[in-house]
Amino acid sequence: MPPYALARFEPRATILPEAALHSAPNLALEAWAERLAEMNTMRLTDSQRQTIRQLVTDELGSGSTVKLFGSRLDDSARGGDIDLFVEIDAPVEHPAQLSARLSVRIMRAMHGRKVDVLLSAPNLNEQTIHRLAREQGAFL
Repeated sequence: MPPYALARFEPRATILPEAALHSAPNLALEAWAERLAEMNTMRLTDSQRQTIRQLVTDELGSGSTVKLFGSRLDDSARGGDIDLFVEIDAPVEHPAQLSARLSVRIMRAMHGRKVDVLLSAPNLNEQTIHRLAREQGAFL
């Protein structure tokens, strides 16, 4: 039996930040729908996103960007690992070590949830997965 068959059912609810509720009357209906869709495009909490961004910044500095890609962008999916695409504007000397170190630091902060880190830097070869993550990923 696959491991996901053992997951218990929990009802999903959309939780909006309080500030978003106060700004709703000032937005056109279409703009509000767009904003709501943007808020619900990933299955990570605000706190988790902030933690991930902070850990990447601590490790690589402010010149790096982080995108979430993969199954965590699908609100209808359950579980799954956290796939991160990290772009760095400087060459990386030991990419495998850096990726593993980031993965472990973030995994610990996410209480053991598996984290995959895909790096992009000027000196690294670009593969199809890099292009897909760049195009389909959502900034944290």
